[in-house]
Amino acid sequence: MNIIFSAIIILSLVTAFFNGNLEQTVTAGLNGAAGSVETVLSFAGIMCMWSGFLKLCEDGGAMELVTKLIRPVTKLLFPNLKASSRAIEKICANISANLLGVGNAATPAGIEAMSELDKLNKTPTVSSDEMCIFTVINTASLQLVPTTIIAMRASFNSQRPDIIMLPIWISSICALICAVTAMHLILHFRKKRSAI
Repeated sequence: MNIIFSAIIILSLVTAFFNGNLEQTVTAGLNGAAGSVETVLSFAGIMCMWSGFLKLCEDGGAMELVTKLIRPVTKLLFPNLKASSRAIEKICANISANLLGVGNAATPAGIEAMSELDKLNKTPTVSSDEMCIFTVINTASLQLVPTTIIAMRASFNSQRPDIIMLPIWISSICALICAVTAMHLILHFRKKRSAI
């Protein structure tokens, strides 16, 4: 990856030199770097506020409540796993954390969930169906409070930074349904193919 980015930068500078735009290119790069730092600092306060609020929700039991609510869904998505298994518990914790926007809590739970699924995997060299489905769910996760986007909109002086929540919910739900459906179809055809 470092080689690719280095090649892109060198190619850009060489192209700018031959086009006579080297000074403007370097200036734009420096201005872009400064602007990105300003943007991050400008929404850091909002991110801290939401992170604190969501941490209170986690400590107050909201995460546990969401976990109980999504258990029936996990039974449908992971029919081969026992409802009492540690893997299901960690999957629920990961999904709950993602729903509440607590990314810091979602990552360790996701790693532990994948570790538990790996222990149950009968073929360690190949990802199990459950591992594939969990990866898709974790990647196309739904957030009830998309804190990063709201914070970025607020940093750019949006009058209604939260107005994007409904469109994000709709698009995230559609993306999640499509991703899970596609994964189930792929796994179904893979089983059929291996049976032949």
